[in-house]
Amino acid sequence: MSRLSLATLEALKPDVIKPVYDPAKLEIGVVHFGPGAFHRAHQAAYLDAIAAFDLRWGICGVSLHSTGVRDALSLQDGLYTLAILDEEIKYQIIGSMREVLVGPEDIEAVLERLTRETVGIVSSTVTEKGYCLTPDGALDFAHADIVHDVAHPQTPKSFVGYVVEGLRRRHAKGQKPFVLIPCDNLPKNGHRLKSAVMALAAKHDQVLADWIEAQLQCPCTMVDSITPATDDALRARVEAATGVADAWPIQREAFTQWVIEDHIHDGGPDWARAGVTLTDNVPAYERAKLRLLNGPHSTLAYVGLHKGYESVSEAMTDSDLSAFVRDLMIEDVVPLLEAPKGLDLVAYSEAILKRFRNPAIRHLLSQIAWDGSQKLPIRLLGSLSEALARDADISRFGVPLAAWIRFVRHKAVTGEAITDPLAAELIALGKTLNDEVSDVQVVLALRAVFPEALAGNPKVVAATETAYADLLAAEKVAA
Repeated sequence: MSRLSLATLEALKPDVIKPVYDPAKLEIGVVHFGPGAFHRAHQAAYLDAIAAFDLRWGICGVSLHSTGVRDALSLQDGLYTLAILDEEIKYQIIGSMREVLVGPEDIEAVLERLTRETVGIVSSTVTEKGYCLTPDGALDFAHADIVHDVAHPQTPKSFVGYVVEGLRRRHAKGQKPFVLIPCDNLPKNGHRLKSAVMALAAKHDQVLADWIEAQLQCPCTMVDSITPATDDALRARVEAATGVADAWPIQREAFTQWVIEDHIHDGGPDWARAGVTLTDNVPAYERAKLRLLNGPHSTLAYVGLHKGYESVSEAMTDSDLSAFVRDLMIEDVVPLLEAPKGLDLVAYSEAILKRFRNPAIRHLLSQIAWDGSQKLPIRLLGSLSEALARDADISRFGVPLAAWIRFVRHKAVTGEAITDPLAAELIALGKTLNDEVSDVQVVLALRAVFPEALAGNPKVVAATETAYADLLAAEKVAA
C-alpha cells in the first residue's frame, strides 16, 4: 500500500478530510518545541485551520530528544492523519507541520529558524518537567540541562536555553522578539516561562534580560483535548479508513479547547477565526481544567490501575469509581473555583465525565500515570490546600494520594519502571515501604512533592491513611 504524502493525497478515500490549501506553499512562521501527539492533535490542527486563509503560519517542530516524529513525517512530506474518535468518527489530513528538527542533531538549524524574519511565534508542549523549574516555579539552576546552558549558551540543551539563545541572536540583529506561547498544564505558564527565560538570560547579559522583560510577549494559555498515544491498532485503523499507510497518525476526541491570554502581536494569526478563545482571565479557565479534568484524570489513573483497569473509559464503567470521581469534582472541587464568564462549572464537570466515558477513545491509565511527582502538586494538592483553608471536608482527596503511594510501591516491588523525573528516588522510597498504614507518613515526607504545610497537617495524614488502609484491605480481598 502507498504511503501518505503530497503525491498520494488524491489517492485518499473520498470521505477523508484533506487540506484546502497547498501545504508546500506554507511559510515557516511557528517554531514548536515538543511535536508529540498532543501538539499534532491540538495546536497543529488549529494552525491547519488558519492555513486555509493565511499561509504564513506553517510549523517547524523541534524535538529535544527523540528522532521518531522526524523520521516518520520526513517520508510523508510532514503530513499525518488526525483521527477524531467520538460519536462521529472523522479522519483529517493535517498539513501545517512543514518540518521537524531534532535539537541535539540540528542545533544551528533550530537557532536559524528562531531568527528568521518570518517566524513570529515560538510555542511549546514539553510537559511540566520540560521547563526545568523548581517546585516553587523558579528556574532550576541545578538541573543538568540548565547547568550546561549556563556554561555553553550557544549550544543549548533545554527548551529555555534555546529560547534565550534565539532571543539573544534576534536582539543582536535588531529584530523584534517572537511571541512565546507555552501550552502545557503548568499554572501561570506564560508568567513562569518568561521569568525563567529572563533568569537564564541575566546569567550572561542583563541588557538582554531587560529587553526580554520589556519586549517579550508570553501569554498564559489553557489547552484541552484528550489525546491517547498512538499504537499499531490506530495505524491499522487509519490505513483501512484512508487507503494509505501512515507511520504516525494521531487520535483525539472531538472536543478541543485553546484559551490564550490577550496579548499584542501585530500581524499575528487570526486566532479567533480558528476557534481559539482570547481572554483576560486565563487563570479561571486554567484552574477549572487542571482541577476538574486533570485532577480527576490522575485520580482515575491511580485508583483505576489499583483496581486492575487499563483505560479511562473502562475505569468509568465501574459505578463506584465513577461516582467517587463525580463527587470529588462537584462536591469538593467546584466550590473552590471561580467560574469564567459564561461557564457553568457543574455542567462543565458533567461534560468532562461524558468525555471520560467515550468508548471510542482508549486512553491508557498507565500513560496518564506518568510524571505523578510533577502532576499531583498541580492537579490535586492545590485544591486540597484550598479546601483545608476553608475547613472543608478533605476525605476524598486522600484517595488519589493513597493510590499513588500504592502505585509507587507496586512498581518498586515488581521492578517495573516508573516514568517520572524522580523515578530513581521513588523506586528507592517504594522499596522501604512495608505495606502498612505507616507508609503514608514516609511518602508524605517527600518534600519534592508534598510541602510541609500539607504533609504535617493531621487532617491530610488521617484522610490519606484511611484511604490507604482501604486499599490495603481491598488487595487482601483480591488476593
